[in-house]
Amino acid sequence: MSYGGRTEIVEAMRNIAAKVKKGELDPAEITEQVVADHLYTRKWPDPDVLIRTSGEMRVSNFLLWQISYAELVVTPTLWPDFRKPQLYAAIEEYNRRHRRFGGL
Repeated sequence: MSYGGRTEIVEAMRNIAAKVKKGELDPAEITEQVVADHLYTRKWPDPDVLIRTSGEMRVSNFLLWQISYAELVVTPTLWPDFRKPQLYAAIEEYNRRHRRFGGL
């Protein structure tokens, strides 16, 4: 499988633009929900948490639209070594967060 968040967004924009060109969609009707409805993950809710393994402090072009309000949990454990104890630790870290969804 080959996935890239930027490619996903570009493909969604192309599909939306095609609908506008055909007269099926008015540009004024393009909302965040319309964009989300054209993403690969349109059938699933956005994630609440993104667990980043290997200590990397970047999202690596992964679910760029979908993780806009996700909590990031970074673990130094490499992906092949990530097991239940690391998952439980990440969940505990997430549970300590106060989510504001972009608010103050």
